[in-house]
Amino acid sequence: MGLLDGKIAVITGGAQGIGLAIAHRFHSEGARIVLGDLDLDATRAAAGSLSADSLAIRCDVTRSADVEALIAGAVDAFGSIDIMINNAGITRDATMRKMTEADFDQVIAVHLKGCWNGTRFAAARMREQESGSIVNMSSISAKVGFFGQTNYSAAKAGIVGLTKAAAKEVASAGVRVNAIQPGLIRTAMTEAMPKDIWDQKLAEVPMRRAGEPDEVASVALFLASDLSSYVTGTVTEVTGGRYM
Repeated sequence: MGLLDGKIAVITGGAQGIGLAIAHRFHSEGARIVLGDLDLDATRAAAGSLSADSLAIRCDVTRSADVEALIAGAVDAFGSIDIMINNAGITRDATMRKMTEADFDQVIAVHLKGCWNGTRFAAARMREQESGSIVNMSSISAKVGFFGQTNYSAAKAGIVGLTKAAAKEVASAGVRVNAIQPGLIRTAMTEAMPKDIWDQKLAEVPMRRAGEPDEVASVALFLASDLSSYVTGTVTEVTGGRYM
């Protein structure tokens, strides 16, 4: 028996990276998976790598109608939504002197508004069944703030506040809301960094290595499953000890 047998999990930004790693881990534990992402072809390919009954839906998390349709699609296909992973994200790094207003607005919209959309629509369904787990992807950038990331750090810090406030609102209905703060995780996005920046970040990690997407997925599995049945409103760092 898997930890998520019979559960339905919706994952935004699920076509690659951490989102796809979470999808594979959840599927291996018995969950049926619904992936939402902007690139429908890539999302279908990701869903196909899981199982024939995994569902791929195009979703722009900044559009409330898209997120509502994503969750409705999961319920229509499988009968419920038990787990919501708000993982979709982008970066538009620049110093404040060079960052455009559009780059600031877009990062806030994708991360913070997208997370709010996913949390509120999932919670509405979960209230009806009096159970469910929502996991929001923040970042260690929310804790310390990084040079050139006023947009990203602000959005990820906002997710922490959103998570705690939402957790208080829905706890009595049996719905849990928690957040994860990954640190330096080896993904296509981080591996595109210039080597000197990568080495500088790596030197800040006491464990002296980058994390792997599956190591974030393991924490998401804990928070999504009944192993964390008395855990809500928390923020878990997955950083190898960086900035502890």
